[in-house]
Amino acid sequence: MVDMKLEVVVLPVSDVDRAKRFYSALGWREDADFAGPNDFRVVRLTPPGSPCSVHFGTGVTDAAPGSARNLYLVVDDLEAARAELVAGGADVSEVFHRTPTDPGGSGPDPERRSYASFAAFSDPDGNSWLVQEIRTRLPGREWADADADADADTDAAALAELLRDAEEHHGRYEPTAPKHHWSDWYAGYIVARRQGRSQDEAYADASAALAARA
Repeated sequence: MVDMKLEVVVLPVSDVDRAKRFYSALGWREDADFAGPNDFRVVRLTPPGSPCSVHFGTGVTDAAPGSARNLYLVVDDLEAARAELVAGGADVSEVFHRTPTDPGGSGPDPERRSYASFAAFSDPDGNSWLVQEIRTRLPGREWADADADADADTDAAALAELLRDAEEHHGRYEPTAPKHHWSDWYAGYIVARRQGRSQDEAYADASAALAARA
């Protein structure tokens, strides 16, 4: 069968700039902000580590603002993810647990089973999210790892682009930098870029890491 990968979820919002500020503060990477004729606008942001993005804007959906319900964000450390969301300004519920056969209660699942622990939050319009902890996937759900292997060529191309990006910015850093091996700076820069940091932020991160070692 032809691969059909979920790429984008459309969020209905009433205030595009407010929604952009909210999700950007959570650390979601801005991929696009395009304006077109007749007040059309689309903003695309991607949660850290996610292959799927969100779109919102004007003229992109006729759904009522705030009507998206229970969109899932999957994490392997729920407490850490909740802390990051709270730090970004989200009003996140306390951790709770439940399963299809158990109504659960407050706190993480006592056995710390995958798929059983959650936290919840909403954006300013009321679009709601569930943060679900998955440490070990059910059999047959490990497709993401196999898919990553199949995309090795694409990853190689992306890495080559990052290396060229790092080379360009390292050229600006090197003339005034302390003695160092270029690979140390490249590594810090590339890791930061793959975490969604901008070029300037990655430059600062890599430079600060080397300065701390000096």
